Amino acid sequence: MHSFAWWPTLTVLVLACITDLRSRRIPNWLVLPFLVGGFVLSGWLHGSEGIVRSLAGAGLAFLICSCFYWLGGLGAGDLKLCAAIGAWIGPHQLLIAQVATGIVGGVWVLVWAVSAGFVCDLLRSTGDLAFGWLKRGSLRDPEKTINNPLRRKIPYAPAIALGTLFSFFAI
Repeated sequence: MHSFAWWPTLTVLVLACITDLRSRRIPNWLVLPFLVGGFVLSGWLHGSEGIVRSLAGAGLAFLICSCFYWLGGLGAGDLKLCAAIGAWIGPHQLLIAQVATGIVGGVWVLVWAVSAGFVCDLLRSTGDLAFGWLKRGSLRDPEKTINNPLRRKIPYAPAIALGTLFSFFAI
């Protein structure tokens, strides 16, 4: 990533964290222009090769995060934010960002569950998501979806932001 691309990424990550922490949503007005900007900047700087790199980054992020979205672990805003980040940083740095996000996110969820007093429920739900599909006949559990108002929702943008920021220093 070019040095001047760092600031738009940091700005979007900060705004995504603020909106996700406040409302548990990452708005399209923030993410979609950022996604388009990644394609435009890469195309402007590197021509068709840059656009292909951006498409590969966004596509890889979408593919990885879709798995967690369909299981009910990520919201659509998280998915779109990761795809937009992929368009800016490309597939190689994205893999580092995704691994770091997973580690940060795992710690974030455990701390949140312990502090809120539902770590046993979290572990039981995780086991059910991982292995309960055999009994349900479906990967997705209708009771454990983002849209269920009774479900505990964690803002995941901070984990995405920290994982992405880590990837800048790891390369």
